[in-house]
Amino acid sequence: MTTSPFPLEPTAAEAQQAIRDEFAFFADWAERYQYLIDLGRKLPPFPEEWKTEEHRLHGCQSMVWIVPQGNRERLEFHAISDSAIVSGLIYLALRVYSGRTAGEILATEPDYIADIGLARHLSPTRSNGLASLLAFIRDTARAQA
Repeated sequence: MTTSPFPLEPTAAEAQQAIRDEFAFFADWAERYQYLIDLGRKLPPFPEEWKTEEHRLHGCQSMVWIVPQGNRERLEFHAISDSAIVSGLIYLALRVYSGRTAGEILATEPDYIADIGLARHLSPTRSNGLASLLAFIRDTARAQA
């Protein structure tokens, strides 16, 4: 078991607002991509023994592994990718959803994606991978609710 830094904010809504505020600081998408890469580097260590087919998230062009832990009162997600930008996308999703109750996860739409312009600036394969990640998180919460 690894230690999770999430949640950083008290609620998922506050996490989304913090993400909006941070991305509003950058003038262009080159800076935002660099920030995503920097965020991905902040993910906690992911044990090598978790990098198995069982924990692999399908639907992503990059290799992504995700391990859920907990129950309906507190679900934590540990994840990593072999792609720097995808790791940044994982960081944002975990910031919003990891460490929350199943109910809060299910009640929180990922509005930050459109609000910060990710929907317009991700390649189709990265968009599909992000959708797969968010679906996995919601499906896990639904199973625990």
